[in-house]
Amino acid sequence: MTSAVPGPAVPGSALADSVLARLTEVYPAAGDPVRARETAAYMKDVAPFLGLRTPERRALSRTVLAGLPAPAEADCAAVALRCFALPEREYHYFAVDYLRRYAGRCSSAFLPVARTLVTTVPWWDTVDLLAAHVVGALVAADPALAVRMDEWIDDDDRWIVRTALLHQLRFKDATDAGRLFSYCLLRSGHPDFFIRKAIGWSLREYAKTDPDAVRAFVAEQSSRLSPLSAREALKNIGGPKSR
Repeated sequence: MTSAVPGPAVPGSALADSVLARLTEVYPAAGDPVRARETAAYMKDVAPFLGLRTPERRALSRTVLAGLPAPAEADCAAVALRCFALPEREYHYFAVDYLRRYAGRCSSAFLPVARTLVTTVPWWDTVDLLAAHVVGALVAADPALAVRMDEWIDDDDRWIVRTALLHQLRFKDATDAGRLFSYCLLRSGHPDFFIRKAIGWSLREYAKTDPDAVRAFVAEQSSRLSPLSAREALKNIGGPKSR
């Protein structure tokens, strides 16, 4: 299945205008060029950085948002898409934090925006948070979106696949275990590290809710799961219980 999906248009938003004007003034002024180079190298040069430490960046974000109203869905889309259009990674982090905070204000119609963000300068540092806190929140609010995850798990883009695998990370008792296990099997033979790691991580997280189910699944499918996936899945619960 091809992953070439046209991206959504950026909505007009006076709130986004205010956020971006403040953000692009405050963030660069606090940047550290030395740290920026070091962080870019650590992150495999996926994007340039301004050189902001996370606590400092989030403090600056509070300054940026001070006095501004909560966004509507169109504002969330405009802020996120415009931030991801900027080169420096800290702007992408701002967008992810913003959406984590306001995901509840977005409907199922926001999913195409989330997909665009997942595939824009994709790396684990943004993809994983978007998967668990944005895409997952959308699916939790509208379970009908699960069929879209059934499409994503079959996608050619590894980051879309990883998002489908990880979107239930925070579901706990509400996890659709059948869907989770089927996704893991569908992609069990994928050669990519990030897919195999995501399979193990999704199982390990569900093991906090139902360790016996995960233990049994790994035992039954040991010939299909990669050693990495199986090891990650059982990291906190060990292997099958002896009888």
